[in-house]
Amino acid sequence: MLKYAPRRRRTALLWPLLAMPGIVWLALLFVLPLYVVLTIVFGQTDPIFFTPIPVWDPLQWNSAQMQYVFTHLIGPDGFYGPPFVRTAIYVGVASVLCLLIAYPVAYFTARLAGRWKGVLLLLLIEPFWISSMLRMLGWVNMLQTDGQVNAWLSLGGLFDVQVDWLNGKAITVVLGLVYGYVPYMILPLFAGLDRIPQSSIEAARDLGAGRFGAFRRGTFPLSKPAVIAALLLTCLPMLGDYFTNDLLSANPSTSMVGNLINNALFQPGQIGQAGALVLILLVVSLAPMLWYVRSTRDEGVKS
Repeated sequence: MLKYAPRRRRTALLWPLLAMPGIVWLALLFVLPLYVVLTIVFGQTDPIFFTPIPVWDPLQWNSAQMQYVFTHLIGPDGFYGPPFVRTAIYVGVASVLCLLIAYPVAYFTARLAGRWKGVLLLLLIEPFWISSMLRMLGWVNMLQTDGQVNAWLSLGGLFDVQVDWLNGKAITVVLGLVYGYVPYMILPLFAGLDRIPQSSIEAARDLGAGRFGAFRRGTFPLSKPAVIAALLLTCLPMLGDYFTNDLLSANPSTSMVGNLINNALFQPGQIGQAGALVLILLVVSLAPMLWYVRSTRDEGVKS
């Protein structure tokens, strides 16, 4: 009995040792940078050069920057509020459109492509090899007044179409988000759909379900964790996106939270406000992450 005690002790130490690299990585690349942001947000500002002065002692933190941001979120002076609302709408609409596009593509690739599955998967991954900035610049060229989009809408010159797509149009920003982030949704959906056992679908068909019934009662419920993961992986980077709006609109009427943060970083004395906006965005992004954790936990309990 005693000879098994050292083995159990070694087994108990194995998992903490395996988790140690991840813990160190998380501490260096998340916890430490987050604390630096906190020292700037609750720090001071140089009265002459308007540069941030980090305060490392939490007992000496000053909440003036955070209070300023909160007082300008809502109310008559709430110029920070509209970009937050606009970001939520843009991200919500773009995420739904991404799902409507990505799910059929991922379903066909994972369940119906057969021996062409590898080739199609390679074509889906290929956009990641090209810089997202370059892909977005190609989208800009198409949306110029004399670009391909207006040429298609004019039916080859039959009608005079001169739509200025790049001047403060919300639909342009939303479609730009869809264009830039839909590959991030296809791959998790493909992975989830590809793992569904074919025997489960065949069992549904044997019990009398048609193709649509087998999909509605079998495939889609089994793919829900992948759908949630895909939505999370897509909407979280969208929340902090700023270059899509800068390239496709560059108009205050379509500015998002990422634009507020990016602009504040280049304004003297506003770096603390940019950090406060980052913290608010972090707290907001915790909601979908907690939803994902709860959903996966419930799925694990059900299974």
